[in-house]
Amino acid sequence: MSAGIVELPLWADALIALLLVAGAGFALVGSLGLVKLSDFFRRLHGPTKAATLGVGGVMLASMVYFSVRGESLSLHEVLITLFVFFTAPVSAHMLAKAALHLEGKSIDDLVARPGTPAERDGPG
Repeated sequence: MSAGIVELPLWADALIALLLVAGAGFALVGSLGLVKLSDFFRRLHGPTKAATLGVGGVMLASMVYFSVRGESLSLHEVLITLFVFFTAPVSAHMLAKAALHLEGKSIDDLVARPGTPAERDGPG
């Protein structure tokens, strides 16, 4: 065994693998939502919701890995996670408000529309 490789306990390997797979799954769902959803406002939810959870899962896996490996808890992962969790909703809100402004709609116009989104969009 090489000097740079550290064996982790089985529970740590399983937890890290679970967090990485969950994070990658959320990131995949967010990416698919960005590609497949029909309009801007629906596409906005993919990267801001699911991809944020994906980054959170990967960062948690990184924190567990470096904590179990014997090094002290690194604050880099905590800071990255907090930054992403605070900036993603703010940027999504700003993008949505800018899109509403460009379309010339107010919030009252959106609330008063009858029917489901599928009925309003029509076929296609």
